[in-house]
Amino acid sequence: MAKSLKIILFLFIPLWGSAQQINIEGYFMQDSAKLGERVGYVLKATYPESAQLIFPDSTFDFSPLVLLEKKTFISNTRDKITQDSTIYYLSNFSLDPSSHLTLPVYELARYDSIVHYPLEAELKLKLTLDSIPEQLVFQQNNIYQPLDKSFNWIIFGILAVGILVLLGVLYLLFAKRIQEYWKERREKRRWAQFEKKWRTQTAILSENPSIENADEVIGLWKGYMESITKLPVREWTSSEIGERMDNKEIFKALRTIDLIIYAGDSSKSEEATTYLLEVAREKFQEKQTKIKHERAVV
Repeated sequence: MAKSLKIILFLFIPLWGSAQQINIEGYFMQDSAKLGERVGYVLKATYPESAQLIFPDSTFDFSPLVLLEKKTFISNTRDKITQDSTIYYLSNFSLDPSSHLTLPVYELARYDSIVHYPLEAELKLKLTLDSIPEQLVFQQNNIYQPLDKSFNWIIFGILAVGILVLLGVLYLLFAKRIQEYWKERREKRRWAQFEKKWRTQTAILSENPSIENADEVIGLWKGYMESITKLPVREWTSSEIGERMDNKEIFKALRTIDLIIYAGDSSKSEEATTYLLEVAREKFQEKQTKIKHERAVV
């Protein structure tokens, strides 16, 4: 029996001696912290160079604290004594007045491992309010604070597409009517320009019945009649115009102005130019009536 005890003591004495040479420290870097505040917990180990120690990693349960980050440092060995240290950054979300923590350090043995614990460290909860009043008192404040609003591109895109669709539908429904409206305005503007030029040019012709002025008057009238009737009036002679338009008076009026060009006779030029203006006005009015009728049908 005594012999067996000696053998057991012989086996455990080295292990006990090794454990006596290992020193573990664990403490918080501050004694109190607010709820959720980041706090550092330092874990130090001093041990023989031949020993192998492992510190807890992120898989360890740090309850009631929550691990945020682990910061390790390079081991420092001097005179065959090694020193390791690790800082665990934690947050406390417990409403208890104090939280306690002690982290294990594992010493690897040949067939098993030995767990070393430092003294338990305490972290007190720092309250920002001394006490909560029974009735809350709110400060009166009627000043509105402006809020930054980000531009909503989705709503803008939906509105833009909706507007484009609406414009497309309106165009399909009223395109013909709009075209006729602008055609009517264009003809009115063209008539106003022609009438103004005609009165100016015929006045010049009355004062100076020259071949150049007579030719300018006929060219102006033929140009307007061609634009409003879509007929090649400029290419026709005076007799052809009277025949194609079935109006001998037009031929006579043009013939009167032709006499200025070929014979220098300007006695009836004012009467002729007045009649040609009335013919142009009739064609303009016919064109306006046609456009209004087409717009009403649409």
